[in-house]
Amino acid sequence: MDPRAEAFLRLLKIMDELREQCPWDKKQTLESLRPLTIEETYELGDAILEADLEGVKKELGDLILHIVFYARIGKEQGAFDITDVLHGICEKLIRRHPHIYGDVKVKDEEEVKANWERIKLQEKAEDPGAGHSGPPGATRGDRATEPSVLEGVPKGLPSLVKAIRIQDKARGVGFDWEHKEQVWDKVHEELIELKAEVDAGSPKQADEIGDVLFSVVNYARFLGVDPDEALERTNRKFISRFQFLERESRKDGKRMGEMSLAEMDAYWERAKSL
Repeated sequence: MDPRAEAFLRLLKIMDELREQCPWDKKQTLESLRPLTIEETYELGDAILEADLEGVKKELGDLILHIVFYARIGKEQGAFDITDVLHGICEKLIRRHPHIYGDVKVKDEEEVKANWERIKLQEKAEDPGAGHSGPPGATRGDRATEPSVLEGVPKGLPSLVKAIRIQDKARGVGFDWEHKEQVWDKVHEELIELKAEVDAGSPKQADEIGDVLFSVVNYARFLGVDPDEALERTNRKFISRFQFLERESRKDGKRMGEMSLAEMDAYWERAKSL
């Protein structure tokens, strides 16, 4: 037997045993597992950012466990089982890669992404239960029932990640800037508009801040930079430098909240030099 299949079957057997014998596992539901799965996903993200491959391996195991757990609950409810889940993703991958499993020709990854979004929209249009709806009495051919390109963006995503996914999906159907210089000009335009609203004491300041952030996300995308990852790296850098400030000032007998800004800035510059 393929060792990969053997390992997966072993996990399925353990999951069955836990679900039937462990008091904690027996009580879990789809809803109770959801926050735990989100936490595990973020832990995987942390391990990736830290280039901790051992941690990545561990967190991948935790996520696979959750997938198996959800599938076991789905089986108990008569909705689906792990076989349905696996066949489902296999069929989707085959459908959405016609350049591999069909006769479609593509020249680059952008065409692959465009095909993916086009096929996804087609699937939703052909399946009334695929996540879109229309008014009572509307037919599948009505414009009101045509799925939106942006329907696949989860509502619960963090705002920064959601902005990235929105822009990616819009680009997949050709709605995008042509050059990064255009996006840079847009960033400057939004900054000017923000400054004008701030100077006027306008209630639209929050809206303009949102526009600035959205345009910066767009520019990062054109540079090939993941803005969410970039911001997280900056968060970690700030934490590291601030904790250096706390630690070193404490060694010198100083207390946070009692130092001048100039004193704290001196420690900050030392942290930067390290």
